[in-house]
Amino acid sequence: MAVVEQIGTAGRVTEASGWRSDPKWLVIGGVTLVVAWLALVPLVFLIYQSFMTPQTASTPAVFTLGNYVDAYTGPETVQLFTNSLEFAAGTAVFALVLGTLLAWITERTNTPFKSLMYALSIVPLIIPGILFVVSWIMLGSPKIGIVNLVFQKIFDTDAILIDVYSISGMIWVDGIHYAPIAFLLMTAAFRSMDPSLEESALMSGASVFQVAKRVTLALGAPAIAASFLILFVRSIESFETPALLGLPVGIQVFTSSIYDAIHQYPSNIGLASAYALTLLIITSGGIWWQSKLTSQTGKYSTVTGKGFRPRMMDIGRWRWLTGGFFFVYALMVVGLPFLVLLWSSLQRYYSVPSWAALKNVSLRSYETVLSYPNVGTAVWNSFSLSISSATIVMLLTAVVCWVIQRTKIPGRWVLDSLASIPLVLPGLVMGLAIMVCYLTVGGGIYGTIWIMLIAYVTRFMPYGMRYNTTSMVQLHKELEESAAMSGAGWLMTFRRVVLPLLKPGLLAGWIYIVIVSVRELSSSILLYSPGTEVVSVVIWELWQNGQYVELSALGVMMIVALFTFVMIAQVIGRRFGVKEV
Repeated sequence: MAVVEQIGTAGRVTEASGWRSDPKWLVIGGVTLVVAWLALVPLVFLIYQSFMTPQTASTPAVFTLGNYVDAYTGPETVQLFTNSLEFAAGTAVFALVLGTLLAWITERTNTPFKSLMYALSIVPLIIPGILFVVSWIMLGSPKIGIVNLVFQKIFDTDAILIDVYSISGMIWVDGIHYAPIAFLLMTAAFRSMDPSLEESALMSGASVFQVAKRVTLALGAPAIAASFLILFVRSIESFETPALLGLPVGIQVFTSSIYDAIHQYPSNIGLASAYALTLLIITSGGIWWQSKLTSQTGKYSTVTGKGFRPRMMDIGRWRWLTGGFFFVYALMVVGLPFLVLLWSSLQRYYSVPSWAALKNVSLRSYETVLSYPNVGTAVWNSFSLSISSATIVMLLTAVVCWVIQRTKIPGRWVLDSLASIPLVLPGLVMGLAIMVCYLTVGGGIYGTIWIMLIAYVTRFMPYGMRYNTTSMVQLHKELEESAAMSGAGWLMTFRRVVLPLLKPGLLAGWIYIVIVSVRELSSSILLYSPGTEVVSVVIWELWQNGQYVELSALGVMMIVALFTFVMIAQVIGRRFGVKEV
């Protein structure tokens, strides 16, 4: 009420004579137009471009079905679909099994070192995808991979333990990288599950593993299915892994085919658009299926008004085996990838660890990277884009959520749907759609930093919706009504009452969007131009140029900077009531 009193004494605001002069409607109308433009217009241009032939100086673009004919009647079409589905399904299954196992061990057993797993669930999400893939190339390459060389040395064999340049290798790399997502999703499901049914099964003589199979996993079926679909969509839109591991050996999936079509000479944007629309249909279908699944889960409900506390199952001596499993997983997903990048960054040229290579330890790669003229520009671009996009997204979606939650405007659900459309657009498809849009519309935006900002705001708008909606539903409208009765207009009420009360959700969403913006590559790789590179693009270019030690040095600095930012943000966030990011 103190805020309301301050507003009342700040000055009286003249009541608007009608909706035409009310700034509320100007803001709502402006936000609606911005959201509609960001979400719909690039998609419309992408669909349009998929039916057009390339335009040259001598020949105008004409309508054609040739792009779809080329995309889906060629001899490689079946293999493209097979590779894409095998990679996405395999990654989703592997990540889900691994993440669910880790979640069950953490939530339902008396395994030691469980706090380690909670900490590790955040760290892999900080490591950019391109750095994770590069680190596993150094670990699992058939020729220079450290894991393979150690395996061959120990067992005196020429056999290869891990070949990352294969479908199974791609599944392995993306699977262990996405396993923390499955862990977080399944941990939430296990925590909200009433353990009385499991306890009854134990009292009836069932073993721990029988209970896990026939009770715990059965009750968690909806969460498992939803997690699989989320992981499937994330995998099929993945760009870094197929590009770095698949393209060198001729394994094509949808994302790498889109990238190849754009970067071939001459560029075939129409063919890329045809591939992109198929990828869009697949991801949209997966998200629609997930929403249908989560809306029909009543028969699995076990949470009631009765309080409960899960009882840990005593797994005896097995707990040391599961504790060791935690350690091995931590080594694979955090320890080895970071250590191999650190080792590479300290070499004059990349070489596998040995006593001889230890003599070549140097900080020259760090000096070289810091002296590159485009690195400073890229760091500034990443910083400014992440801060700007996070701020714009959270403020924009705060207004959208207010309209949806606080007004009775007919059709406001359309605004909600528009703001959520980018969720089904894979990053590469989003970048392609925006590229096609602003190449066609013109206006001098393409090739500037502004098109990157538009892409980031569009892509991360659904995340802002998620954080702001969660916070908005917890606010009672009495506070806004009190401010209005004290003479405050809508703008002042929104600025002095609503936004301060949304602060925990706003800050949590802002931190998250900053992190994912800095890591973003798939949209940036299609939209950057000289002078607008971001850090992830510079890492990509260093890899393309074979500058592995410089790439490693930049990667180590990036990981350390992101980790430091997250730790500081967590401390600051707790002061504002932010429980999780």
